[in-house]
Amino acid sequence: MSYVLSRLSSKKELDRAIKETEDKVLVLRFGKDNDLVCMQLDEILAKNQHAVSQMATIYIVDVDSVPVYARYFDITLIPATVFFFNGQHMKVDWSTPDHTKFIGSFKCSQDFIDVIEVVYRGAMKGKLIVESPLAPQDVPKYSLLYKDF
Repeated sequence: MSYVLSRLSSKKELDRAIKETEDKVLVLRFGKDNDLVCMQLDEILAKNQHAVSQMATIYIVDVDSVPVYARYFDITLIPATVFFFNGQHMKVDWSTPDHTKFIGSFKCSQDFIDVIEVVYRGAMKGKLIVESPLAPQDVPKYSLLYKDF
């Protein structure tokens, strides 16, 4: 389903999308087209693109085509979904160690719609971090491991 979604393939395109998307949540799905979990997430995003079109714009980004942003957002696990509003990075408290992105796929379409609504309403109120509307068991769990340099 990734062929239905708009694609950003360079840093310049990504910068433009972040700067020019106004009064809508910008949803960036970082991943790879041939990854099964990315395909599952892409299907959810594509099916709900019209339903959230008043609140959000959705793009998919190949993690290898924009390594600068992959490093900046520390995208080591895919798919990773990042949210922006009016050029500002929106954070969501997922009850995980990382509030900057959602790792994995949403369990169902309604979970994705709920997240977009919460991020949109919080951003319209001027908040930079919002509480996740998802139940803790619906958020994929992972561990952050840091290496000593």
